[in-house]
Amino acid sequence: IPPELGNLASLGQRHLAENELRGTIPPELGNLASLRLLLLGHNELMGSIPPELGNLASLEHLSLNSNELTGSVSPEMGNLVSLQYLHLAENQLM
Repeated sequence: IPPELGNLASLGQRHLAENELRGTIPPELGNLASLRLLLLGHNELMGSIPPELGNLASLEHLSLNSNELTGSVSPEMGNLVSLQYLHLAENQLM
């Protein structure tokens, strides 16, 4: 996932599920203040969930399931006040 996606300030939805994406989730995605939907499930993403995603106050739907994510869910994720759906299954999260 290119970090430059974090520059698309007006982006409201990002559907990248089932694309065989590899690597880590760029912390720059936390800059997408208008983002309401982020679907990254069923890829090969690894590493931790960036705490910067907690900046996405408009986010309603976050799907990171079926990847290779590790670590724990950061306290910053508690800042997602608009979140209605969170799918983290099938990772190696603590």
